[in-house]
Amino acid sequence: MIIMRATDRRAPAGFAPIAIGLGLTRIHLIGIPVTNLSVNPARSTGPAIFVGGWAISQLWLFWVAPLIGSAAAGLFYSNVFAEDGDHKTK
Repeated sequence: MIIMRATDRRAPAGFAPIAIGLGLTRIHLIGIPVTNLSVNPARSTGPAIFVGGWAISQLWLFWVAPLIGSAAAGLFYSNVFAEDGDHKTK
């Protein structure tokens, strides 16, 4: 959602890297102490392969959750923030 909002043509030019970087920083500062967060599914796959067992059984979530989240954010953004005349999903 941050990336879509920051790179929208209505957003101020040149501020997208700041918004995206601060968003990722916030995600890491909150998530790492709580769950040892990894926002990159590929980074989660390597250690899971070496650990095996329970890590492999939970690996699907590291791939499916970002896909569902990005699809939901795209639908939400296109329905809530679309300008008049822009394509809206039903």
